[in-house]
Amino acid sequence: MYENLGAPQGGPRPPSNTQSNPLENAFYGASSGLIRGGLGAYGERILGSSSEYVQSNISRYFSDPQYYFQVNDRYVRNKLKVVLFPFLHRGHWTRVTEPVGGRLSYKPPIYDINAPDLYIPFMVFGTYIVLAGFSLGIHGKFSPEALSWIFIKGLVGWFLQFVLLKASLISLGSGEAPFLDIIAYAGYTFTGMCLAVLGGIIWSYSYYFLMPWTGLCMAIFLVKTMKRVLFSEVRSHESSKQHYLLLIIASAQFPLFVWLGNVGFHWLF
Repeated sequence: MYENLGAPQGGPRPPSNTQSNPLENAFYGASSGLIRGGLGAYGERILGSSSEYVQSNISRYFSDPQYYFQVNDRYVRNKLKVVLFPFLHRGHWTRVTEPVGGRLSYKPPIYDINAPDLYIPFMVFGTYIVLAGFSLGIHGKFSPEALSWIFIKGLVGWFLQFVLLKASLISLGSGEAPFLDIIAYAGYTFTGMCLAVLGGIIWSYSYYFLMPWTGLCMAIFLVKTMKRVLFSEVRSHESSKQHYLLLIIASAQFPLFVWLGNVGFHWLF
């Protein structure tokens, strides 16, 4: 009964004004087109440029993590030979490039022995922890706490090696080397470390021979590698400063190896 309240009973209804002003429609269409077109394009340009900026910086500093795990058995064997016996490496130390998407890119480790990888550093780091735990067990010092300290000690040593290499590049104004490249180069330290700890387990006196030997081999490997990075990829021309930095990198390997190779209860010793 309340549906027709207030409405005239019968008779024609007043016509409703359903037509709008054509000038208003034109103005509304133009303004909405401006908002959708101009502001939309502007926002897309901002978001697109920021996305490209983020992607370019990620690729510059972190690269592609999958790239560092493209390895096979042949690469692992040859890479271990290069790290443990760098003076026997008769080939060149430069990395192999290939055109990808209109620009040059480095080939993955499976195709280039000089490319850095993360498979070997992670594997030798785990092996170092296992061998250190086994050495503690032989000397009757094994405990979960001792193994935890060895793990922390290894991580600190890896970090110190990374800081040394990164600081060397930054001091020359060339700190844009890929982050994972430097992580990989620093992680190769545990390759020789495993050999020294294993030798100490088999024959305790061999430790005093293997430790300086593996430290020397790691020094040669890093000097050759960083020399390539500094001279070829970075193209810095401060040769005297580069030589001093390379000497510092090589000299730092011996105390680092002695510290990491001394498998004790506390990570400071």
